[in-house]
Amino acid sequence: MCCPILRHRMADEDFQTSRKHETRDGVMSNGDKPAHLNGLTNGYAPVVCPEMCYYCFDVLISHLNQTEVLRSPIFVNDPYPLFVTWKIGVDRCLRGCMGTFMAKKLHRGLAEYSITSSMKDSRFKPVTHDEVPRLECSVSLLINFEKADHYLDWEVGQHGIQIEFLVGKSSKSATYLPEVALEQKWTKLQTLDSLFRKAGYNGQITEELRQSVHLVRYQSEKCIVTYEEYTKISTRVRNA
Repeated sequence: MCCPILRHRMADEDFQTSRKHETRDGVMSNGDKPAHLNGLTNGYAPVVCPEMCYYCFDVLISHLNQTEVLRSPIFVNDPYPLFVTWKIGVDRCLRGCMGTFMAKKLHRGLAEYSITSSMKDSRFKPVTHDEVPRLECSVSLLINFEKADHYLDWEVGQHGIQIEFLVGKSSKSATYLPEVALEQKWTKLQTLDSLFRKAGYNGQITEELRQSVHLVRYQSEKCIVTYEEYTKISTRVRNA
């Protein structure tokens, strides 16, 4: 497996339920169309759109060039919990992924996390200018948060999950976005047990521990854009 989900100790910036937080997570996409959407329509048009990924590329490239972002975002500016993910190369290996479960207005939130995910994910070195032509960007907007009745009360491929549990007096927490379990071919139990390790718990995983988990399930709208697709739209804009 080229880009496994990497375990890491939860730091101050990582997810903690009901508190201000950031989190990072490796996710795999499941589409093959350019600038494609993985949205949950439920009778309405998805909010996520390719322009959000274009804007993340704009922000990253401007940051690397130490220039101002020339184009203003043209998508809605409503508040959403969000993630920005970068992958690289033909194997689409994870290069950085961070986000927040606090609802942030999209213009500011995507600008912030396009840099945070590419430059400050502690699992990776900062993205370099030479890597940009091999990148793809995905934006995930998180929706439909629900408290689960028990730790198996969610569906692989449909829900992301966030867990919180106590070890002694210490609270630990972790999350996986909806794509992770499906792409890793994990069962619900394997996903949950992986989250315990991701949260920094190294003890024995017992049924009692699983039963003690506070689990929230959620869904996402997702869009993916490659650098090649970004340069095509950038060229059209410059020539307009």
